[in-house]
Formats: sequence, C-alpha cells, structure tokens
Amino acid sequence: MPTNLPPEYFQVEERYKEATDPQERIRLLEQLISTVPKHKGTDHLRADLRRRLSKMKESAQKQKGASRQSSVYQIEREGAAQIVLVGPPNTGKSSLLRALTNAEPEVAKFPFTTWTPTPGIMEVGHVQIQLVDMPPLNPDYVEPAAMDLVRRADLILLVIDLVGDPFEQLEQSIALLVDQRIAPLRWRDRFEEAFRYRFKPFLVVVNKNDDEASDEDFAVLCELLEEDWPLVAVSAAHGRGLEALRWAVFGRLEIMRVYARPPGQDADHTAPFVLKLGSTVEEFAAKVHKDFLENLKSARVWGSSSFDGQLVSRDFVLQDGDEVELRV
Repeated sequence: MPTNLPPEYFQVEERYKEATDPQERIRLLEQLISTVPKHKGTDHLRADLRRRLSKMKESAQKQKGASRQSSVYQIEREGAAQIVLVGPPNTGKSSLLRALTNAEPEVAKFPFTTWTPTPGIMEVGHVQIQLVDMPPLNPDYVEPAAMDLVRRADLILLVIDLVGDPFEQLEQSIALLVDQRIAPLRWRDRFEEAFRYRFKPFLVVVNKNDDEASDEDFAVLCELLEEDWPLVAVSAAHGRGLEALRWAVFGRLEIMRVYARPPGQDADHTAPFVLKLGSTVEEFAAKVHKDFLENLKSARVWGSSSFDGQLVSRDFVLQDGDEVELRV
C-alpha cells in the first residue's frame, strides 16, 4: 500500500540524515514522525520511526550525566567531500590511502591491519577531498559506529583485489552493506521499503592491477560482471591508474570548480570554489560571500558555458572551469 508521504517529510528526513548531535537527531526525528500522515499505508513506517526514537532517547538518557568519550568514528569532515574506502581484508585499502593522500597508515601483507578509521586528504584539480580508510568489512562482526560513518559519506569507494576472487569480494561486500541498509544509489527502485535504506553513489576500485599482463584479467572481470558497476583499475603498489581514479572520484561526486574573477584581474586557478553540478550564478555568489548574494547587481562569465565576458543573470547555470566576475 502506498505511503503518499508529503514533501515536508523528505525535507525533514534530509536534515535528520545530516545531523550528528544526538539531541538534534531526536528533535528532528520527532518532527519527522509528525509529518507522516496516519493511514494504513504508513502504519509500518510510523511504528519503525517510533521504535527508533525510543532507542535514541534511551541511549541519550544513559549517557546523560556521564563523561562522554568521542568515538573514533567521529571523523571531522575536511575538504569538498568525505569518502570512505571499504572492502574485504587485504585488498590494499591502506596502501591506496597512502598512495593518494598525505596519510601514513600501517601497511602489511597480513589481513586486518586497519582497526580504526584513518583519514587523509587527496587533491584533484586543486580540490581537496577527504578519504577515510575503514577497517575491513567483516561478516562476523559489524561495528554500528563504522556503518554510521559510511552512511554519512558522500561516496563509497569499494576496494577489491584483482588477483584474489574479485567477483566474490564484490558480491559479499555489497551484501554486507545492504544488510546494514546501505545500498547503491542506482538500486533505489529495487527496494519496496526504500525509506529504510541509505542510498549512496559507489565506485568500485579494482586494486593490484600491477602490470599490462593483468589488464587482460581486468577486461575479463568487466565482461563477466552481471551488474554494470563503475570500475577503475589501479595498482596502489606501482601507481598505475591513480590519476584516473582521482578524476573518476571527482566525476562521481558530481561537483565542479568555479573561479572568482575580481574586476580587472585574472582568476586564481589554484583556489576554486566547489559547487554541485548545475549550480547557478546566484549559488556561486552565496558561496563567495553573503554580501554578494544580497547585493549582486551583475555578473560576467568566462568559460565553456558562455562567450568570454558574457553578462548573465542570477539563474545562469555554470559549468566546470567557469570564471565569474561579480559586481555589487
């Protein structure tokens, strides 16, 4: 039976998903429940939300008055996006983090070297992106706080091993994540109760593609996979494919770089403003400073979206690499 949820429900739900403070999450969950219409089609949803609220309040009550220790999974976001590296043991996630960022995680040939999340900063096109190496996926035990970090991420990099059994690694990893109500974004229509899941963009990183001989193995993997997964072949050990991976991440995030061009000066291409694809001049102005948003009189754009110096309106849609001159 359809739930026919109002638009307000999805607006509050998005704020609830992004909230990290326990009291704020409780407040938003109570607000979320109040937006659900009462009829047979929403009975299951309302019961599930009430159970969730009860558990959150119980947990908050237990913590009240006690000194709280911050969880190792409370990783402060840095850069334009937060991305998690997940996968089975020994697929080379830590080696990949070391190769792509300034982090220096422990790297060893034996499994389960990573016990806590390790963040690092990757740069692509002068845009800084945070990568977080997660402990290996383990079907015998799943740390709830770890899954919460995965749910908050902007993109999931699923790392598998080309020289192992990549088919089994991919299948088991996805199954474990789905069991934790984390699913690929493009699978949204497969679930009858989609509201129970957090849907995330995925990028499958096929590691240990160390030489040209293994390129054939990667080609076979691509051909035999039943799902049309977005795949990137890399070698963390030898540096193959890392630049392609950086730009694949940039593309999967669906972001773009826009540069401020002060009147009479050149734009600084080392300091882009990062916006979502499809953003407008008005959204760029808000990103630069609220004064520009409130007092913007005119804007000119240089780049692929216009002819050089074109006078544009607030709702003009920008493209990656555009330079914008704002006048107030």
